Amino acid sequence: MKQHQEIHTVECTYNCDVCTKSFSKIYNLKVHQRVHTADCTYRCEVCNETFRKLQYFKVQQRVHTREHLYRCEVCNKTFSCTGNLKVHQSVHTGERPYQRAVCNKTVIDRSSVNIHERVHTGERPYRCDVCNKTFVNTGNLKVHQRVHTGERLYRCRLCNKTLRKREDLEVHQCLHSGERPYGCDVCNKTFRRMDHLKLHQRVHTGERPYRCELCDKTFSCTGNMKVHQRVHTGERPYQCAVCNKTFTDKSSVKAHQRVHTGERPYRCDVCNKTFSCMGNLNVHKRVHTGERPYWCEVCNKTFTDKRSLKVHQRIHTGVHPYQCKLCNKTFRKESSLKVHQCVHTGERPYCCDMCNKTFRYAGNLKEHYRVHTGEHPYCCDMCDKTFRYAGSLKEHQRVHTGEHPYGCDVCNKTFSNLGTLKKHQHLHTGERPYRCDVCSKTFSHKYVLKRHILCSCNQQS
Repeated sequence: MKQHQEIHTVECTYNCDVCTKSFSKIYNLKVHQRVHTADCTYRCEVCNETFRKLQYFKVQQRVHTREHLYRCEVCNKTFSCTGNLKVHQSVHTGERPYQRAVCNKTVIDRSSVNIHERVHTGERPYRCDVCNKTFVNTGNLKVHQRVHTGERLYRCRLCNKTLRKREDLEVHQCLHSGERPYGCDVCNKTFRRMDHLKLHQRVHTGERPYRCELCDKTFSCTGNMKVHQRVHTGERPYQCAVCNKTFTDKSSVKAHQRVHTGERPYRCDVCNKTFSCMGNLNVHKRVHTGERPYWCEVCNKTFTDKRSLKVHQRIHTGVHPYQCKLCNKTFRKESSLKVHQCVHTGERPYCCDMCNKTFRYAGNLKEHYRVHTGEHPYCCDMCDKTFRYAGSLKEHQRVHTGEHPYGCDVCNKTFSNLGTLKKHQHLHTGERPYRCDVCSKTFSHKYVLKRHILCSCNQQS
């Protein structure tokens, strides 16, 4: 206590001749002068990190020995030094004694005040001598330097995985324990990390603090904004090693690689259907729940996913963003453009493995299989007649309703299906599109051509 009282009563008589900082003890001055001379007396034999003070050196050694001498009486968490324990105890007491004058933010220790001030000043005084990246504090710089050195100080005792940061190790250990200590007080969803909880809470608050400077689009986290900015720069830094396709983010390339490996690790617990990415599984689950959270503000039609809504909205806006380079025809969907391009290339990529008939559309191949299986999945609820195609059922139902939605613009005659209308219009145009290969005679209807081939041409031959 007497030693402490000297801080208040004893005059500071020892001055640093470099920065004029003063000290009450010659020992403290000598330790301080090592800041200017870069003299680090104590070196750790394990990681070669150097220290100016013996007490800092001892604390560092406990990182390697995993010795935690100081225990919190509330939660039994242990620490390698008393300073870290005191800071931790503020979590339980709620005490935040240090306040920033600019934004009134409060923090639990004095060093955090100084670091936080750099948010307002923009100061980043610590620079990596390898890549010149700058940081607001030495701790972040030291962790970053391990990217270059490959150093991973923290090892999991259960699986021997090594990590660069202590907090990463703590989060990793939750994988083994199943612990998710951070809970959302709105929806009770739990998280392993505090920063993941904070990001999640923006779902409820609607907060999107990060704004793109080019298009003003806002985001809830910096990572999503950085990925978005690649839309403007054209940067696609992630490449598939198999087909060289490039992507704007790492998760997309991982999901894409499953196209080559055939891996589908996400399974629906209702119907056991599997998917290559979690997002597709979440959308699929809405088939079972009936949930359709996205709706069109123009016609109130609802959708299971956001992408389908965007494509639908182009019906109202008339936007056709996908254009064929050969004929300039435009489409609302990229998939429609790809199918259309097969018209120019002649490609029919979908082949029936029973009769080798080929198709441009995967949907047409699925419908064709019913010819072989005899499946008629569409049933009329008025007469129980069954059909192979949904379109055939719709046309049939007009027999019961008497609906004739297709009208001839020449004679106003109406029809129940579009094909019959087109055949009828041949009467007005004189068009005879069906030609006999034997006698070159032409006909306005296909069934007339078939009858001609069976009767007239067969008799001539």
